Amino acid sequence: MANDRILLTPGPLTTSLQTKLAMLRDWGSWDVEFNDVTARVRKSLLKILHGEDSHVVVPLQGSGTFSIEAAVATLVPANGHVLVLDNGAYCKRAAKLTTLMGRRCTLMPFSDDEAVSPAALREKLIADSSISDVVLIHCETGAGVLNPLQAIADICAEFNKGLIVDAMSSFAAIEIDARKTRFDALIAASGKCLEGAPGMGFVFIRKAVLDGCAGRSQSLAMDLHDQYVYMEKTGQWRFTPPTHVVVALAEAISQFEAEGGQPARLARYTSNYETLVRGMTALGFKPFLDPTIQAPIIVTFHAPAHPNYDFKRFYEAAKARGFILYPGKLTQVETFRVGCIGAITSVEIEQAVHAVSLALQDLGMPSGSPAAPA
Repeated sequence: MANDRILLTPGPLTTSLQTKLAMLRDWGSWDVEFNDVTARVRKSLLKILHGEDSHVVVPLQGSGTFSIEAAVATLVPANGHVLVLDNGAYCKRAAKLTTLMGRRCTLMPFSDDEAVSPAALREKLIADSSISDVVLIHCETGAGVLNPLQAIADICAEFNKGLIVDAMSSFAAIEIDARKTRFDALIAASGKCLEGAPGMGFVFIRKAVLDGCAGRSQSLAMDLHDQYVYMEKTGQWRFTPPTHVVVALAEAISQFEAEGGQPARLARYTSNYETLVRGMTALGFKPFLDPTIQAPIIVTFHAPAHPNYDFKRFYEAAKARGFILYPGKLTQVETFRVGCIGAITSVEIEQAVHAVSLALQDLGMPSGSPAAPA
């Protein structure tokens, strides 16, 4: 385990040894001990969000995208009209899954190097009263943009529109407080900033809209209302749960709480981000985003302009030294991404920067400087 490569990605992430060890035991999916773990995890998740009085939390098997799809299918009526605020690849994915489920969907485009605009949303809602729900990606990790959740939530509340928030890469790191931010659904996952293993999503649903979701989903497995009702009645999952992932998440949450919760996790990730940008800039690399909209989750860098640069060779050179980088998601310019999250500190980030410097040497590149702007 000591020789595991460090994952500098938006998830799955590097996990702690304690979290790995939690997965060594087998559990009966209907056993009272496992049901107690599930209940404890659900209670802890609501506490992180300060949502005990206003929301319920429904866990779901599968990747985070499964839970986004389940949330849209459960929350949005068949005749609903979803507006997706689009400034990246994961926004477009949300729009695609919405359309595939038969819901009317409109994309409201923004550049992938800017945050979505609350003012533009207000104008759109005034112009089109048919919109029933808004989808916001809180941290669009296609580039790393942190979108203005509170301002968007305030406008949706003002116009009485449903708000579905993909908080996959922000929950437990960036502050989200259900007592002051109104949303109908918010989705996150085990393998992100809680630093658990991948394989389980969870959806916070506002109690005020929960009853209206009954019978709305066209999917058996992804019906969050049925999942919630069954769990409340029996304490069990409707279908085979990812037992090892659930107990790993319980252990990861214990570590999260011992570290100091969301403020402490944000502080560590911010330190990782600052160390990364400082080190990479010294090597000539240039971040893609303006720091005012950059989340301390994953950083997109312009690809070097040197003719020897090839991402696959660059990736393999870093991997050989113990670090896994991530390809870019942008279409306008070539980029690559480096994550700041997971069970790592600024020490590992410094080591990663050193690995990148050695990778540059392997490729015969004096620096990571990008091409000059046209």
